[in-house]
Amino acid sequence: MDFSTIVSEQRIKKAYEDGEFENLPGYGKPLNLDDDRGVPEELKMAHRIMKNAGFTTDEMNIKKEMMRIEDLIRVCDNEEEEQELKQNLNEKLLKYNSMLSKKRIKTNSSLFKNYEHKLEDKLLK
Repeated sequence: MDFSTIVSEQRIKKAYEDGEFENLPGYGKPLNLDDDRGVPEELKMAHRIMKNAGFTTDEMNIKKEMMRIEDLIRVCDNEEEEQELKQNLNEKLLKYNSMLSKKRIKTNSSLFKNYEHKLEDKLLK
């Protein structure tokens, strides 16, 4: 532990012992982990459906990044930059499919399956 972590922990412990956390709003009540206050009203239903289907915000963020990269590839004029963007897109796609497969959500990505087989071959040699 570094010095700042130790000092922070000591201050939090002292504040707790002094009762400074007792009169906070929501004290003693369970946290609302299903909070969707940051989601725009017109997207709340879609957000709820996606969440109930097992998709998380992390997965949605990666999907957004993939769409943004695809848009950049479409308008890219520089071949070297386009290759770099495609590599980045492939990495995001692998990460996205990995997240889905961990949740046992089926992915139809042949790229992911091929990469997975290549990794297995390398690891087993």
